Amino acid sequence: MPAPSSDWLREHPQVRTIRAAACDLNGVARGKRMPARYAEKVVTDGTRFPISALSLDIWGEDIDDSPLVFETGDRDGVLRPTERGFVPMPWLEAPSALLPIWMFREDGRPYDGDPRHCLRRVVERYKAKGLTPVVAVELEFFLIDDSSRNLQVPISPRSNKRRKAAEILSIRALDAFDQFFTDLYEACEAMDIPAETAISEAGLGQFEINLVHCDDALRAADDAWLFKMLVKGLARRHGFAASFMAKPYEDYAGSGMHAHFSVLDDEGRNIFDDGGPKGTDALRHAIAGCLEAMSDSALIFAPHLNSYDRLVPEAHAPSGLCWAYENRTVAIRVPSGPPPARRIEHRVSGGDVNPYLALSAILGAALNGIEDGVEPPDPITGNAYAQDLPRIPDTWGAAIEAFEASKVMPRIFPEELIRNMLLTKRQELHYMAELEPHEQVEIYLDTV
Repeated sequence: MPAPSSDWLREHPQVRTIRAAACDLNGVARGKRMPARYAEKVVTDGTRFPISALSLDIWGEDIDDSPLVFETGDRDGVLRPTERGFVPMPWLEAPSALLPIWMFREDGRPYDGDPRHCLRRVVERYKAKGLTPVVAVELEFFLIDDSSRNLQVPISPRSNKRRKAAEILSIRALDAFDQFFTDLYEACEAMDIPAETAISEAGLGQFEINLVHCDDALRAADDAWLFKMLVKGLARRHGFAASFMAKPYEDYAGSGMHAHFSVLDDEGRNIFDDGGPKGTDALRHAIAGCLEAMSDSALIFAPHLNSYDRLVPEAHAPSGLCWAYENRTVAIRVPSGPPPARRIEHRVSGGDVNPYLALSAILGAALNGIEDGVEPPDPITGNAYAQDLPRIPDTWGAAIEAFEASKVMPRIFPEELIRNMLLTKRQELHYMAELEPHEQVEIYLDTV
């Protein structure tokens, strides 16, 4: 991908304001707004803000005991544009553009606490072996009327009715919000986000959109991060909320971010393809790596208190550590289809994840398995919820402890990011316990 330039702004003179933003640990965009005429300086020289800004808690507050704040004088990092360059922000009334940026140290070294740099490191591990991961994500979200404490499906602009029911694969449910989805696809085109199929899902007012597979994992994570920002912003323009929180409704399924991936060798061949339905040794090794790291990385896949309401049996989300062919009750699914498209579907992540960290954890664990040549347990058959299986941590506190004690996570994540994640999540765990359930939902609804 070419380096960003200011040509885009000259080609879009109607754009008057710029947001330069990086992704923090919670997936929240942190950055600055400026008039477009000052954007050239950011493109050429970058911009600066405190290193600690990428490790704020979910409220946007400093971490009380972080060494990034007072201990080091809350020093600045240097933020430079990513390869993505400028993208429009169609959810705003005034013509505006977003310039994605990522953080470096003063001496030019990448900042290890930046989630995007974390994924870059994983991709470089693949490149060193002549391998390229090919990634696609499926993102589920809810459309919500949050005008009162009682969350509910928005009134359809077409029928002026509110249908309080889950409608799996319902065309009627999609058509009820036709203008929103029409605007969403047009905005994705403008932002160069490869949005493909949309379906209605099992939750109340829940939908899913697939993003097309990409042989650039950083680009795939960028797409997911920008897509979440777009969906939430555009919904507000339509008079309701959109949320990727894991489970806004107790009695309905939650939202996930399923990640599909295969791996190409240096000649472009899929190393998971053996010409048949079972897949290669490399496929099994990658599955074994993912399973081995799954409990330790639960904090990445389920980063918030609400995340654990989704990971319960018989709620369309995995709870047991297992894999299978063509089975949606498991954590790791190998879909059917043509052998050249043989791939792994990792089904654990909630919609509330940071896409950079989630793909780092998934791809890093898979590469660990490939490097180590480890074998997974046998694939299961039947309903995983009804079987006696090792379990993914079922509480936030247990996931924090597993992440801290892990011997696997340091193979994937840099020490600084692990430290920052633990400090951030412990602070959130403490303060979330002081809130009423409706106050917790208010925090998560718009932020994640």
